[in-house]
Amino acid sequence: MKSAAPLLFASLLLGPDPAAAFAPPSALPAARAAVARRSPSPRGLFAAVVDSDAEPVDCDGASASGAATSRRAVLSQTLAAASLAALSPLAANADDSSLPAVVVAGATGQTGRRILERLASLPNTSVVAGVRNVAKAEKSLSESSTVVRGAMVQRVPSLDAAGVELRALDVTGDEASLVAALKGAESLVVAVGFVPSNPLKMAAAAHDVDNVGTCRLIDAAKSAGIKKVVMVSSILTNGRAWGQEKSPGFVVTNAFGNVLDEKLVAEKHLRESGMDWTIVRPGGLKAKPPAGALKISGEDTLAAGEISRDLVADVCVASLTDKKASNKVLEIIEDEETEPKVFNGLNM
Repeated sequence: MKSAAPLLFASLLLGPDPAAAFAPPSALPAARAAVARRSPSPRGLFAAVVDSDAEPVDCDGASASGAATSRRAVLSQTLAAASLAALSPLAANADDSSLPAVVVAGATGQTGRRILERLASLPNTSVVAGVRNVAKAEKSLSESSTVVRGAMVQRVPSLDAAGVELRALDVTGDEASLVAALKGAESLVVAVGFVPSNPLKMAAAAHDVDNVGTCRLIDAAKSAGIKKVVMVSSILTNGRAWGQEKSPGFVVTNAFGNVLDEKLVAEKHLRESGMDWTIVRPGGLKAKPPAGALKISGEDTLAAGEISRDLVADVCVASLTDKKASNKVLEIIEDEETEPKVFNGLNM
């Protein structure tokens, strides 16, 4: 039976020929080969979703079985391969050299640890996990658990962090300590964000972490000689500028401590830093593997949609070396084959 995998969508940001971003299933082997030629390790980009030896796990962590499991496994692998094809233009434009040293700030978060995992699988790459508490991070990264972070319940997988250096990095600390944590690195991935908890303190927390703290980290990166910064932000961060301030997605998301407004300040600070940057704005984040193909759009174009954190990590890693992602905003969601109607669990 022929696969009915959806075609891929990408913007002109990925290359002069937009048709090159549309890859039917028959083109996937060539896409994989292109990535293999350019990337030190294609599994480094898709370690979490292309592993054919991994047994599918449902949202409660229980192993699935039977025909339904087989169908889900095939679908997951097909979509992962399709997403690999979407990122192949990024890999094709990447430098042939490996990444000398990369720091992931917010490495114990759900997105940060996925980025860390992909980077750690690349050969000849020095990876530093920037964490608030090194001792706690060593334990949490090595264990799979269900944790409560503020108002969110998260199932966190274990991570093989062998060869990863853990350094203390707290964006609410002083700039000198941040410079020390970034010493010797050439690239930085910013995956920090405040954790919603006490409603009376959310605004202060979002301001301290997503605004002031992130700006402080950007300043430290410049002082430390960082050349490339990839920042994880959110769609609708600049929603006020294009008439989305009253949209359900903006209103509900920004209700958490005005977080979109705070993130926008940090985005602007990065743009003005003089360093090479890429801002990745995902839609609503999902912990599950992708259920749709990757869709990459231009700045201030997406007001709804959701995406697997796996794909967010893939795009962040690819953006570190892709020349066409330089000084660009990439808004990303999973293709729903219709106009997206959901953002952060909210029906639009």
